Amino acid sequence: WRPAYLFSEPERGDIIVFPCPDDESQYYVKRIIALPGETVEIREGKVYIDGAEEPLRETYLKEEPYGAAGPFEVPEKAYFVMGDNRNGSRDSRSTPIGTVKEEYIVGRTLFRFFPFDRFGQIGDTGRLNIVSAEE
Repeated sequence: WRPAYLFSEPERGDIIVFPCPDDESQYYVKRIIALPGETVEIREGKVYIDGAEEPLRETYLKEEPYGAAGPFEVPEKAYFVMGDNRNGSRDSRSTPIGTVKEEYIVGRTLFRFFPFDRFGQIGDTGRLNIVSAEE
């Protein structure tokens, strides 16, 4: 039961929570990059969907990503996810994670509680709207 997706489907850019494949007592928090039926390729750190000439616009990344991977075909009812800390992330590019089946999505992340200095609501772009004690 996933209240976050009761009336809609997961979308590109959503930050989702799902169990770690090799330890289901732990959970991953990753961003949806590609949707079911799409093909993903990473070239020089940039993400390309379905052979697009322009890379995916990712304003939320903390540092310039590097590397190449793919192409990956996303199966139906599954999602290709990546971490925002792209250069140090275990995500759909690696096993045992691979693509995340829809049924394993526990929910969507809307708010960050910890670490406390980054407490705040996560907006549509995935960026945090920081709540400061001075406001």
